[in-house]
Amino acid sequence: MNNKNNNNEEKFADLLENSISGNNSLEPGQLIEAKVVAISGDCIFLYLGGKSEGQLDAAEMTDKDGNLTVKEGDTIKAYFVSSQNGEMNFTTRISSDKVGKAVLENTFESGIPIEGIVEKEIKGGYLIKIGDSRAFCPYSQMGLERVENPEKYIGNNLTFKILEYSENGRNVLLSNRIILKEEYKAQIEILKKSLHKDMNVKGTIKSLQDFGAFVDIGGVQALLPISEISRSRVDDIHQSLSIGQEIEAVIINLDWQNERISVSMKKLLPDPWDEVKTKYKNGSKHTGKIVRITNFGAFVSLEPGLDGLIHISDLDGDTRINHPREVVKVGQSIEVQINNIDMEKKRMSLIPVAKTLEEENYKQYMENDSDTYNPFGDLLKDKKK
Repeated sequence: MNNKNNNNEEKFADLLENSISGNNSLEPGQLIEAKVVAISGDCIFLYLGGKSEGQLDAAEMTDKDGNLTVKEGDTIKAYFVSSQNGEMNFTTRISSDKVGKAVLENTFESGIPIEGIVEKEIKGGYLIKIGDSRAFCPYSQMGLERVENPEKYIGNNLTFKILEYSENGRNVLLSNRIILKEEYKAQIEILKKSLHKDMNVKGTIKSLQDFGAFVDIGGVQALLPISEISRSRVDDIHQSLSIGQEIEAVIINLDWQNERISVSMKKLLPDPWDEVKTKYKNGSKHTGKIVRITNFGAFVSLEPGLDGLIHISDLDGDTRINHPREVVKVGQSIEVQINNIDMEKKRMSLIPVAKTLEEENYKQYMENDSDTYNPFGDLLKDKKK
């Protein structure tokens, strides 16, 4: 068995060695994009232009359940390995079970990605098992960004690029980040052709921050600002969203140069201001809930996405107040009257119904023409004079 494995390793090493010294239009390790033109048995055939075809081992495009992940007509990316007897061979990565020192060195020279198993954490990074060899991947070269739990990579079979090969294979430095960046850039190029502003997309929540959520849409991350989650004000994002949740949103900003994408869930919800004219009139009374208090007044929600302001001067009672929180609190239900609606600026001013009742009672006392003696009314009239 060992002799058979050694022979396979030598053949594979020779294949890489020959491809490096050969005179081909493609350089070994060169990444190409090609269309799948046929799948036959354990081989995937790629169209390279003109009458040229390349081939790829179907096992590389098979999932853990044994199902092919590509079909005829799909476009894939692969690395050129060699050209022998008129056949151009490609790979998406070199499997670790084919690797000895000879293959490892040739893989380094050709720049072809190689698989390895993250064995354990060591000082400064990870020990990676590649065939019978051991290599080192620094923390800074694992994943696209630093993670809080670096042990999560242990036991995973990942793809790496060899950055350094020396001392006859005793010093091998790897990078997983370079591979992921290449894949990310390739995905960006694909998405540039399919994504556009105002387009509806589906995504998965990847992380939550105080200012918003990062959403995976087709392999790239977009920002969902906290202000774009709902028509209602969201104070605690964790009460509205959760990691792993699937959402639908609309693209509101697309900046490929800076790789920034912003999306909105709110824009897919009906805008309550569209029906304000029919549902709310000046002078009409409604019950709402105080959702926010500032030093100049209190905001009252009449329905999700529709808030009105009670100015501090309209919250004064018999005694002048210095701050609205002296007389109202967040979450309190309150009956209000519409004072004014500004459709252009989407603003609404409100007055507490309790205050309007006081004013009506006052006017009634002042306008009382009855001959019945009313000492309280006379007192108010005298005070007014």
